[in-house]
Amino acid sequence: MRPIFWSGALLASLATPLIAQQAADAVAPETATIGPGAAGLVLSDAASAAMASRNAGEPVLADDWMVAAANPLAVEAGARVLREGGTAADAMVAVQTVLGLVEPQSSGLGGGAFLVYYDATTGALSTLDGRETAPLAATPTLFQDHNGEPLKFFDAVVGGRSVGTPGTPALMETAHRKWGKSNWGGLFTDAIRLAELGFAVSPRMAESIANDAERLSRFPETAAYFLPEGAPLEAGQVITNQPYADVLRRIAMEGTDAFYTGPVAADIVRTVQSAAGNPGVLSELDLALYQVKERPAVCASYRAYEACGMGPPSSGALTVGQILGMLEPYDLAALGTDNPVSWRLIGDASRLAFADRGRYMADSDFVPMPTKGLVDAEYLAERAKLLQGDTALDSVAPGTPAFDHALIWADDESIEFPSTSHISIVDQYGNVLSMTTTIENGFGSRLMTNGFLLNNELTDFSFRSHSDGVPIANRLEPGKRPRSSMAPTIVMQDGKPVLAIGSPGGSRIIGYVATAIVGWADWGLNVQQALSLPHAVNRFGTYDLEAGTEAESFEAALTDMGFEVNIRDLNSGLHAIEIGEGLKGGADPRREGIALGH
Repeated sequence: MRPIFWSGALLASLATPLIAQQAADAVAPETATIGPGAAGLVLSDAASAAMASRNAGEPVLADDWMVAAANPLAVEAGARVLREGGTAADAMVAVQTVLGLVEPQSSGLGGGAFLVYYDATTGALSTLDGRETAPLAATPTLFQDHNGEPLKFFDAVVGGRSVGTPGTPALMETAHRKWGKSNWGGLFTDAIRLAELGFAVSPRMAESIANDAERLSRFPETAAYFLPEGAPLEAGQVITNQPYADVLRRIAMEGTDAFYTGPVAADIVRTVQSAAGNPGVLSELDLALYQVKERPAVCASYRAYEACGMGPPSSGALTVGQILGMLEPYDLAALGTDNPVSWRLIGDASRLAFADRGRYMADSDFVPMPTKGLVDAEYLAERAKLLQGDTALDSVAPGTPAFDHALIWADDESIEFPSTSHISIVDQYGNVLSMTTTIENGFGSRLMTNGFLLNNELTDFSFRSHSDGVPIANRLEPGKRPRSSMAPTIVMQDGKPVLAIGSPGGSRIIGYVATAIVGWADWGLNVQQALSLPHAVNRFGTYDLEAGTEAESFEAALTDMGFEVNIRDLNSGLHAIEIGEGLKGGADPRREGIALGH
C-alpha cells in the first residue's frame, strides 16, 4: 500500500520502419511555433526576462538552482519549491501537476513518464520507470481487425482501447519518497490554486484544441471542457478545472492510493470500459497492481562525456547512445554545423541506430535484449565504419550486437507521436533531474475523467504481433510496457553531471536530443543555441528538414548525396540545464517554455 500523507497543517494549507514512418508522417505533429513561441502568454517579470533571453539565443544564468519546462506557470511552481528549500524531486511534482492543467494535451495524471536522477549526496545515478502498462485483459491482437490486419491509427487511439495503466502519479510519489525534503501536500498548492481560481489558456493549448476539435467532441466530458458551448477554447480565455483540483487535493492528503484505488480508479475504469464505439479493457485490478520500477541507467561514451539515460522499455538512451558512439571517430568539431558532411554522418548514424531499435528494443522484462551489446564501444566502432563513404548509405540493416540469447526478432512497425513534455531541474544541493512525461498522442485517448485526460500509450506497441511468422519484440502482451523513444538524459563528465536534457517529439526525440548534445559538445554552442539549432532528422531513410529554418539550405547537398529529403514542420520541446561554474538554462523556442533560476 502507498503511504498516507496528511496532517492538520496540511489540511489547512490545502483549504486554499518505413511503413510506420509513412503512417506517422501522414498526421501533422503537435502544434509547433518557430521563433518567439509564447506570444500572447501573460508572464511575470521574471518569466518575461527568461523568455527574452531564450528568444535572443542566450541562456538563463543562475548560481544555486534552476528549472526548465514547457510552460511558465509550471516553471514558476517549481521555482517556488526550490526557493523554499525543496529538492529537484520535490519541484518536479509541482511542475508536473501544473503542466497537467495548463498543457493537458501533452502530459498529466493519466499518462506515464521516465525520470533520470543524480543524487549529489551519494553520487548515484538512478532511473525510474513510470511507463504505462498493458491491462491484464489485453491480447496481442487488440489492435487488429477480424482479418488480423492492423487497425488504422486513429481508429485504435480514440477511445478506451488504447488506454494503459497510468504511471505518472506513482512516479511522482516514488521520487518524492526517495529524494524529497518538502511536505508532500505543499507540492500541489500551485496546481490546486490555478485549477480553482482559473488560468489563461495559452496560445499553444488553444491551437492544439482547434486542430483536434472533431476528435475532442466525441466524448461528452472531454467536449464540455475543451469545447464549451461547442466552440474550442480560445487563447487568453480564463478557465477553471474543479474536478482536477479535487483529485489533487485527495492525492495530497492520502497519497496516490487516492488515484489507484477507490472512486477515482473506479471512474477511470468506467470511462475506459464505456467509451462509445471503442471501449477498452483496463480494470481496477490493473490500477491497484501498478508499480514504478527502478532500473539501472544506460550510459554511452562520447568524447570526454557519458550520455546516461533510461534503458528499456525506452529506446531513448540506447539509440541516442548508438548515434553518438558511431559519430565518435569523426571530427564533427572540425566539420562544423554548416557542413552537409556533418549532417550526412548524423543522418546515417541515426538510420543505423533506428535499424537496431526496430529489431531489438522493447520491454526487457518480457523479451531478452542485448542492452550492453548495443552500446558496446567495439560494436559501435564497427558500425561507424559504414559511415566512411561520401554518399548516403544505399540501405541499412540491424547489426549483430553481443547477445546472450540466440533469438531472432522481426522488425517493429509501431508508431509514436510527439505530444509529450520534458522537465530539467537542478536544486541547491546539487541534485539533477531529467524527466520526460507523456500521454502519447495529442490529448491521448481523448477520454477525460476527473479533470484529466487518459493516455493512448498502448498504441506504442506494434499493432502486429508477428511478421512472416517471426515474433516482434515490441508486440502487445498483458502487463507489458510499450517501447518508448523518450530520452531524458544526464550527461556526465568525470563522474559528475554537466548537462540535463530531453525533449518531446515522438520517435524524433532521439534525433533532437542527439544533435543538441553534438551542438553543445562539438560545435561550441551555448545550451540555448544548442536547443535552437534547426532540426535535421533521419530515422528510416527520409531526411526531414525543419521548414522555415536554415536547415532548408541543406536540401540540395543532401539530395546530391543520395538522400530523399522532406521539408516539414518539426516540433521539439527541448529543455536543458548546463552544470559547471554556475548553471545555464535553455528552453526550446518552438514551445512556450522557459528556464528560471537563482
